[in-house]
Amino acid sequence: MNAVRFVIRWWVAFALLASVAMLAVAFAFQYLGGLQPCHLCMEQRYVYGFAIAISLPATLWALFFRSKGTPKLAALLLTGVFITGAIVATFHAGVELKWWPGPSSCTGGAGNLDNLQAKLSDIMRGGKINTPMCDVIAWQWGGLSMAGWNAVASVILALISLIASIRKKAGLKEGVGEGLE
Repeated sequence: MNAVRFVIRWWVAFALLASVAMLAVAFAFQYLGGLQPCHLCMEQRYVYGFAIAISLPATLWALFFRSKGTPKLAALLLTGVFITGAIVATFHAGVELKWWPGPSSCTGGAGNLDNLQAKLSDIMRGGKINTPMCDVIAWQWGGLSMAGWNAVASVILALISLIASIRKKAGLKEGVGEGLE
């Protein structure tokens, strides 16, 4: 139980590590595994970038000012970021499973004229027609695609962030010092 309290207490640092790890895994799949990200994959990566932008300064703040743990505002902001990540990842997984249509820019359709012009320009410079489609599962394990696993991870991160945002300060009596974080 002390380990759980420690994680909750220092959640911004753990959220920072988790976000960096999620991006590292995504880049490893891209650069080592050869799986190019589609448009919705990139949107999911932005979520972890936002999480890093919140958790890094909050972690430094907590360490620099010798805080007794995670600033509650940062944990609350992380809750929103990870909920957003869960929504985007769930949407992407649904597009892959053909539960609903995805953006026309990255699904089986021809896309809009601007997208076609950009592809033609890329081809003219020697590029390949190799745009990953959002509605194609590039990798899966245990019955879930990468987007599905990302949705699960994002929900877990959001729940822990929520718990960290409502935790009581260590060593303070109830009502004393509340709101001074």
